Amino acid sequence: MTELIFYLFGALLTLSGAMVITLRNPVHSVLFLIFAFFNAAALFIMIGAEFIAMILVIVYVGAVAVLFLFVVMMLNINIAELKQGFLRYLPIGLGLALLIFVEILIAMNNSMEGMSEIPTANNSVHITNTTAIGHVLYTDYFYVFQASGVLLLIAMIGAIVLTLTHGKDARRQSIYKQVMRDPKETIELVKVNSGSGVKV
Repeated sequence: MTELIFYLFGALLTLSGAMVITLRNPVHSVLFLIFAFFNAAALFIMIGAEFIAMILVIVYVGAVAVLFLFVVMMLNINIAELKQGFLRYLPIGLGLALLIFVEILIAMNNSMEGMSEIPTANNSVHITNTTAIGHVLYTDYFYVFQASGVLLLIAMIGAIVLTLTHGKDARRQSIYKQVMRDPKETIELVKVNSGSGVKV
């Protein structure tokens, strides 16, 4: 049963990955990319890496893929140009795919040989992957983790500063002007006689 589920998710992952690079509609490609992320997360859960599976779903599906989908939908992409470029770069893409496939096979072969040489230790205390990663991340690599957070904050502030427009037509909110404005300049009291209504 486990092998059947593994081959099922593996086949769906391979099929969705192929659809991502073969479909000509970019919106459909992103949807199949999200489906591929879910299948990859299921495979990670099967091998006991639940932390990586949750990160894959939360980060890539919940943020990156959805954001990319909105960006693709907002852009006016010319489908005819994509069709022309696909056939032109097809030989280069197939060569790179073959090279990456060979590298993956070599890495898998080396990893299997290295796993057979690792001695097994009897550990009565069962620790989950999430607990082990959190313990190492917030003890041994605490300062590196905080430094990476500061770098991401600086990158976010830099992106905001670079995209901020300073044109004359750009509207900006000034809290100081809103608080310090004179109520007489913004509020007008009108005395209305009963039954006459307001004349504009």
